[in-house]
Amino acid sequence: MRAKKSLLLLLALLCALAMIAGSWLAGSWRARAELQQQGLRQLQLMAPDLQSLLQKYETLPFVLGFQPDLIEALARPSDRAAITRLNSTLQTIQQQAKVGAIYVMDRDGLTLGASNWDQPLGFVGKNFSYRPYFDAALHGRAGRFYGIGTSTSEAGYFIAQPVYRNGSAGGPVTGVVVVKISLAEFERTWSSSDDAIVLADRSGVIFLSNRPGWIYRSLGPLDADTERQLAHTQQYMGQRITPLSGQPDLYATQPVGQLGWQLMLFPRQTRVLRAGLQWASAATLLLACVALSGWAVHQRRRRLEERSASRAALQQAAAELDDKIVERTRQLRTTNQHLENKYAKLQETEHLLRSTQNELVQAGKLAMLGQMATGITHELNQPLAAIRAFADNARIFLERGQGEQVAGNLGHISEASARMGAIIGQLKGFARKDETMAAVDLAASVRASAFLLESEFRRHDVRLEIDAADGLKVTGDSVRIEQVLINLLRNALDAVESGERREVAIRLARDGDHALVGISDSGAGIPEQVAAHLFEPFFTTKPSGKGLGLGLAISSSIVQAMNGQLTAHNQAGGGARFELRLPLQQGA
Repeated sequence: MRAKKSLLLLLALLCALAMIAGSWLAGSWRARAELQQQGLRQLQLMAPDLQSLLQKYETLPFVLGFQPDLIEALARPSDRAAITRLNSTLQTIQQQAKVGAIYVMDRDGLTLGASNWDQPLGFVGKNFSYRPYFDAALHGRAGRFYGIGTSTSEAGYFIAQPVYRNGSAGGPVTGVVVVKISLAEFERTWSSSDDAIVLADRSGVIFLSNRPGWIYRSLGPLDADTERQLAHTQQYMGQRITPLSGQPDLYATQPVGQLGWQLMLFPRQTRVLRAGLQWASAATLLLACVALSGWAVHQRRRRLEERSASRAALQQAAAELDDKIVERTRQLRTTNQHLENKYAKLQETEHLLRSTQNELVQAGKLAMLGQMATGITHELNQPLAAIRAFADNARIFLERGQGEQVAGNLGHISEASARMGAIIGQLKGFARKDETMAAVDLAASVRASAFLLESEFRRHDVRLEIDAADGLKVTGDSVRIEQVLINLLRNALDAVESGERREVAIRLARDGDHALVGISDSGAGIPEQVAAHLFEPFFTTKPSGKGLGLGLAISSSIVQAMNGQLTAHNQAGGGARFELRLPLQQGA
């Protein structure tokens, strides 16, 4: 009998362990599926940016193939004057197009001219006939290739097109023009992500990643043909390609480009472990409840067997015990359900809070734009009136045949249009809803904020002094930083609007490992009873209709989200001073 009970107990224990293990696996599987879907959605947002960059310069080498200086240099490679003109042309186009390099090769792969002809590691005189893009272009096709430069040791994306004799497409190919593009900016953008992001070629070799140790590692062992091909083309010159050890099995992938590339994201698996633990804990708790109930029923049965002849009072006590056990079990289940409902509501509340906070930040920006509307309208009316006047004068000069005066008026019209475009472009950039964390040049943000309020300061006859040191960079969102600066500048403008001395100063300086932006005014200062509530939501000293009291509260929230601090105090010489302190980027 005892052996039978031990066997039943062992089977029950094994079933309980199997249920806990199954719950762990089910929770982990569900979390893995959700992470994979989230990673795929994130890649679908990232892939178009990379695809756009690759296609942006797709037609540049084709157009360059019809450039007269290229055709002439390939026709007369021994003419030093023609080669000099070619180098100058390629250097000018490279600087304007902002690409890595542009160079021209003859039919043998010898580089005749390059945009980096005057640099120590220039391409002139180098032979790149072993590159696949050269062979493709030599046969009249567009050549595309990614690899490490054998001259500069810098990786890049190469696009090649044939150059035809006399610039006639379809004729004999006399050479090849190549444009080199750097993709390093994507690595810097990906560095802000906690998840591993990689870009691998068709062979599975990783050549871009926010994990430096993964670059030039393969997702799996390379076969002999692939290794020979890589050695022949010198695609990853000087790099020993080895399989990536400990590669996570949870990832999302998205094809990109025309070379069979794969953009991959490897989510962190801590959430998988946490979900599995939660499910296993729930199963353990449920089994404990079942065991407790079973134990209680077993105890009740024993009491009934031992005291079958006992008095009715003992039977009533046993019945009451059974009722209490049932009630306790019901209460425990109700409590578990209540906890689950509270957790779900907590998640919904957190999501609503974050969404509301982001909408408040955007609403604050739009409110600022509304407040600046009058000044911006006045600022745009001036160049509009100038354009109308210069256009009327140009028509009169044109009727009189005075071409020089017409050209002068058209130049004035162009300058006025450029001024309007700068104002509108700054407004569009400020109004967009963006939450990208990246390197921000604080000096540029200070000038952009002052530019948007320039007309307001002129209209109220307020002198604005700007002292912004260059080279101070922080990690954050440039649009939100400008929103904070504009809010502080507008408050300073309101503070001096009715005073005799109307001066506002904004100064940017380095303070240890932080950047410090100080905005001071010549106003009446901050009253003592106001200072304690300055950054509280809906607290304002402005008249009704002038604000809701959210500007400083939103600004403080934005700064804290970037690990910064926003403070305010009165100056000894009069007026108030707001200080924005943000941590500098490492190495800045």
